[in-house]
Amino acid sequence: MSDQGVRKLGVIVGVALAGGLLPGITLGTETVDAVLSVLVATLVIVVLTQVVHIGPSGRVPLGALLALGLAGFVQDALIWWLLSWLGPKISDLHVDGLATVLLAALLTRATVLLLTRLSPATETAEG
Repeated sequence: MSDQGVRKLGVIVGVALAGGLLPGITLGTETVDAVLSVLVATLVIVVLTQVVHIGPSGRVPLGALLALGLAGFVQDALIWWLLSWLGPKISDLHVDGLATVLLAALLTRATVLLLTRLSPATETAEG
């Protein structure tokens, strides 16, 4: 799987975990509403993280990974903050409070970084 594919998978898993685990995130009352809310949140986060890419492109030393992780956390927190405002306007997604925004960003970024670290390194042919 490519680096972009791993990042997208990490976002999907992170959004699903945040929506399922955090009590401050309401996805909707019915299953269809919850799925739509997760898809909307995932789509917004994937699009914005692809436009402004902050994160490692492959394996990096731990210090650089921590710095990129922190910058990515700030990016994800801003996106979750946007979702707290935008979510009720386009779906049944509700994000309550700054603490929930920060925890959701932490879960999302940690999942992306974890999957990036666990994925096999892709070799590029140089010649």
